[in-house]
Amino acid sequence: MHSKQVKKIVIVGGGTAGWMAAAMLACRYSREDLAIQLVESDAIATVGVGEATVPGIIQLHQHLGIKESEFVSATNATFKLGIEFKNWSQLGATFFHPFAKYGAPIAGQAFFDCWLRLKQAGYTAKLDEFSLSIALAKANKFVQPDDNATNQLAMFGYAYHFDATLYAKFLRAYAEQRGVQRTEGLITQTRLQADGNIECVELASGEKIAGDLFFDCSGFRGLLIEEALQTGYQDWSHWLPCNKAVAVQTINEKPPTPYTRSTALAAGWQWTIPLQNRIGNGYVFCDRYISDDEAIATLTRNVVGEMLTEPRVIGFNAGVRNKFWNKNCVAIGLASGFIEPLESTSISLIQTGVEKIMDAMPALEYSENTIASTNSLNQQEYERIRDFIVLHYKASAREDSAFWRDVRAMDIPTTLQNKMSAYLKDATFLDYGQESFKDASWQTMYNGFNLYPHKPPSNVADLDVQQLMLVAEKMRAAIQAGVAHAPSHAEFLTTLADGKF
Repeated sequence: MHSKQVKKIVIVGGGTAGWMAAAMLACRYSREDLAIQLVESDAIATVGVGEATVPGIIQLHQHLGIKESEFVSATNATFKLGIEFKNWSQLGATFFHPFAKYGAPIAGQAFFDCWLRLKQAGYTAKLDEFSLSIALAKANKFVQPDDNATNQLAMFGYAYHFDATLYAKFLRAYAEQRGVQRTEGLITQTRLQADGNIECVELASGEKIAGDLFFDCSGFRGLLIEEALQTGYQDWSHWLPCNKAVAVQTINEKPPTPYTRSTALAAGWQWTIPLQNRIGNGYVFCDRYISDDEAIATLTRNVVGEMLTEPRVIGFNAGVRNKFWNKNCVAIGLASGFIEPLESTSISLIQTGVEKIMDAMPALEYSENTIASTNSLNQQEYERIRDFIVLHYKASAREDSAFWRDVRAMDIPTTLQNKMSAYLKDATFLDYGQESFKDASWQTMYNGFNLYPHKPPSNVADLDVQQLMLVAEKMRAAIQAGVAHAPSHAEFLTTLADGKF
């Protein structure tokens, strides 16, 4: 099949999506092989509330050669060990989703399986007690994992909270140093070729910017992927009914926590994201159950600290484009789809979207087959994340509001139903491929929502309970000792800023 060469990529839109794409492409390809031009307008505001991330960003920064201390300083970043979930399973209940596995294998068997065996036998230690990440978070401490550790208990991932606007500026400087050309201007028209591919975008100034491949980073609007190419959208609001968020920033009154907090409310949930200089707050809700004004009032009543900004409401529709890559246009970030920020996947999906394109064309060429296979991978990734997020609602035992009663009763995707059924039968974890959340994350959710298999896995049925308990108690003690020696999160940030790491 005929392949198309890519000598120039045009990125439409800045913000986190545009400048992350520019930075990644500039790092991957030499400026002699590929010209990269980014078009953005200062007159168009970015969403700018994507402040929490997942561990993949650590690998991205390492690949780009970004020094952690410089990034943290430039973006007012803090560290993130995971997410605390309050009032999700039921009112008053709390659980934590860490970026780590639980425990270490015992007698060659997965720790979670062994813990289920112990739990069935009456052991009362909670799963959370076998995670160094959770123990550090609860103590408001942080230390970087030892990459050379042989003890699995010391192995965990981490991510960041940061100012998304400052992050875009940080990546812009990185990209421009590596040859990316920025053009300021408002796009007024997208011109198509006879075969439906994009020929160029035209600016208000009359300038025409042509390219071989276009990256649509224009946000929810989808200037190229939707307005020009009419790609279409798969609406997932019947599974993810939250369709708005109200956001506000407040002053830090306490040292920042090394985790995000998600608190379930009557018609959705509230995020609390601590940066060095402020706190990001928001209420994600469904407007069928609460008005914008009521949501604003609820959020402003719940936040701690003086408000630095006026509350603003952002509308969205959960789902994904029919095609992530259509003709010679690739949709990145919010232009490609949106799954509510409950597990901080928005920035990760920018990263993996760009990675998919670079993996698909190592020699800067692509074909129809390339497009089809890449679209399939992207669709799978979105669906896997969707299922994981839907689980948070479906598994709740709350019945105190119409919203929670309705999401508990809703039908769910077949893929999620199959996953839940396999787990509840004998703790089997199905993997459909392109899974952003691995077994440990599903274990967290099932345990947090008090969902347990009818019987422990057969591979641990004959293990001696007393011996399992002895090893488990040693793990608990080792974790407690590790936390005792760790610095506070605030101390770690200070030390990093002083250049001692």
